[in-house]
Amino acid sequence: MAEPKNGVSADDVRKIARLSRLHVEDEQCGSIAEDLNGILAWIEQLDEVDCEDVVPMTSAVAMDAPMRQDTVTSGNIRDRILANAPKTEDGFFVVPRSVE
Repeated sequence: MAEPKNGVSADDVRKIARLSRLHVEDEQCGSIAEDLNGILAWIEQLDEVDCEDVVPMTSAVAMDAPMRQDTVTSGNIRDRILANAPKTEDGFFVVPRSVE
């Protein structure tokens, strides 16, 4: 695989690690730089792909999103909803205090 145009050096890895507050041993920096350069070279390969007439898509599979009817219901099912709660009081959910 070809070396990317703007390669990453071991010094770059040290700087990125320091900025990211990651501990990286000095002997690992060269190996990490090689890995990053391989990734960057692969990304540069993608620039060679002609995608001028390709329509952007949100999924690899063409499908419509399932839709439900937007209908107004009568509501008034508070008691049915509160029946699922472990504890209620005066028609409301009771939850543990989160801030003391």
